[in-house]
Amino acid sequence: MESPRERWIDADAGPLVRPYALTRGRTKAPGIRLDLITMLVATGLRPGERARLSHEQRRMLELCRTPATLADLTSDLDLPLGVVQVLLADLLQQGLLEEPRSASLAERPSPEILQRVLDDLRAL
Repeated sequence: MESPRERWIDADAGPLVRPYALTRGRTKAPGIRLDLITMLVATGLRPGERARLSHEQRRMLELCRTPATLADLTSDLDLPLGVVQVLLADLLQQGLLEEPRSASLAERPSPEILQRVLDDLRAL
């Protein structure tokens, strides 16, 4: 039975929640830049007792038990990219997520090497 405050699309869709409600009105992740290919992994730390994680953030932590890209998370969660970026930034700031060590900038291949690989793949 639906409450007077929830608006349901249909039985399968569940309640309609506007994206800005999930991010508490925020549209940008302050100080944190996440690209579509940014790899994230859960640190294994527990949220502080004052931390209130949304259902979506708990799901993100579950999905990040193994390293996942921002693009994969956005697809798996079926949420807009901007919403996922803001929610992930919260988890990063709380120390619940991190970029895997192998994904650091110093260890990434140079753009020139990536371009050569792409050119070679296209030549196949």
